[in-house]
Amino acid sequence: MRFNFAAGAVATALLVGNVYADEAQKVLADEGSSPADPKASSPVTPDMPTFTPTKLKAPFLEQFTDDWEKRWKPSHAKKDTKGSEEEWTYNGEWSVEEPIVYKGMEGDKGLVVKTAAAHHAISAKFPKKIDPKGKTLVVQYEVKLQNGLECGGAYLKLLRDNKALHQEEFTNASPYVIMFGPDKCGHTNKVHFIFNHKNPKTGEYEEKHLNAAPTARIVKTTELYTLIVHPNNTFIIQQNGEEVKTGSLLEDFTPTVNPPAEIDDPKDTKPDDWVDESRIADPEAKKPEDWDEDAPFEIVDEEATMPEDWLVDEPLTIPDPEAQKPEDWDDEEDGDWIPPTVPNPKCDDVSGCGPWTKPMKKNPDYKGKWSAPLIDNPAYKGVWAPRKIKNPDYFEDKTPANFEPMGAVSHISSRNRKFSFNTNYI
Repeated sequence: MRFNFAAGAVATALLVGNVYADEAQKVLADEGSSPADPKASSPVTPDMPTFTPTKLKAPFLEQFTDDWEKRWKPSHAKKDTKGSEEEWTYNGEWSVEEPIVYKGMEGDKGLVVKTAAAHHAISAKFPKKIDPKGKTLVVQYEVKLQNGLECGGAYLKLLRDNKALHQEEFTNASPYVIMFGPDKCGHTNKVHFIFNHKNPKTGEYEEKHLNAAPTARIVKTTELYTLIVHPNNTFIIQQNGEEVKTGSLLEDFTPTVNPPAEIDDPKDTKPDDWVDESRIADPEAKKPEDWDEDAPFEIVDEEATMPEDWLVDEPLTIPDPEAQKPEDWDDEEDGDWIPPTVPNPKCDDVSGCGPWTKPMKKNPDYKGKWSAPLIDNPAYKGVWAPRKIKNPDYFEDKTPANFEPMGAVSHISSRNRKFSFNTNYI
């Protein structure tokens, strides 16, 4: 119930903003198309609602009020570029300000990416770590792509809780638990849901990517993204309160959480006498005595007759009567001038011109190359496959929804500016 109320409160604020923006645009359009009112000294602007921070309590709830800088710290670390000589830092500027497009209410501010073509990274630590084991996890935030989105991400990451988590040194390579939100570049346009899963045997982490991720809405109005993960390993993704994807952590991610219990035996090889062919030529079949492999595919149609309107004495082409020898043509140097040819106009409305020959037709006696019919191979053993053995790396995690404890939320952006993030609710 707590989540339902929270989602409703935030969604209502969003709805009011969108409705107001639509009404404002309509008013401006009406003013532009209606005769001027001599009594009106200035355009009429509807009163905007005023933002009031919610009193809702949650493990983490950020509405970017005046004290936001106490929680959010930008990173100035150098990006991890292993194997590359390139070296740069997260030097993009962040700001908290009201939107510049489709403003919904007075005083409603968001975290804005300010610097064009720069790398931005910022994070906020939770008051205390969030451990979702055995609980429903809700991740919800607003995105306003005020300048559109050509290539980049507007997702957030929930960082793994550890003592080495320093906000000033946070990078794209910092360990995270969940990555969620829109990402678009080229033909890729999706709402990411990726989680890091810990292998209980090796202790190593592996990213699990959602299959068939929903499409992100790339618009300049505010979009509300919600992720809900239940203890029974089911999840729901919502956009603006509407379900766009549901599924299971155990069934809808690649690589799968649990490896197969059995694998192919790498030492097993196919026997030399294994027969792979399921069908073979019938060894007892014989070519019929009347089968003529040399008979041509086509023969002359001896029954054909020349059409009555065929003009045997007329050529298909004639010298162009309108062509003239160029003035600079020298017969001694260039040879005799021959005018170009054009289609004979006398042939346009008849069956043809010039010598007539009988056409070809399909040979009724043609049979082609003879081959024996196929029969089932009595020696066929089936499709060979190596025998199965127990997977030495097998494990079964029945509760992948028991994510690792999380210590902070972060936003990373590059190339694009004027993104606005608002109302982070976890």
